[in-house]
Amino acid sequence: MDATFWALVALIIFLAIVLYMKVPALIGKALDRRSNRIREELEEARKLREEAQQLLAEFQRKRKEAEKDAVDIVNAAKHEADLLLADAKQKTEDYVARRTALAEQKIGQAERDAVNEVRSSAVDIAVEAARTLLAGKVDSKVDGNLFKASLQEVKSKLN
Repeated sequence: MDATFWALVALIIFLAIVLYMKVPALIGKALDRRSNRIREELEEARKLREEAQQLLAEFQRKRKEAEKDAVDIVNAAKHEADLLLADAKQKTEDYVARRTALAEQKIGQAERDAVNEVRSSAVDIAVEAARTLLAGKVDSKVDGNLFKASLQEVKSKLN
């Protein structure tokens, strides 16, 4: 008998054993399990991709909000700096005006003091000159009375 015949018989016996053991059903189940596992992995990958896209969109939204907040903060800081600058300028102007007014008051007071001092000196000189002049012309008793009267008159005029 021929080797081909025995190979055919062995093939038929092998196929019978394979069919008897339900190997095609086992292979189908294994392929179905693998197909289901791949489908689940694809579904999980799709869900992860959707979550990643949602996270990306959320982070982009937060970034835009943060940029807007940063612009608002910068604008608020600029506005506050402008207010502080205007306030400082106003305070400086007020300070200069107060210092100028104070200097003018001191100058006015110094002028009044100088005028009063000149008047006082002039009165003292006039009194002394009058006393000297009258001393030569009037005796000592009249001299004392006249001096007192003149002194009283000058004091009343000064006050």
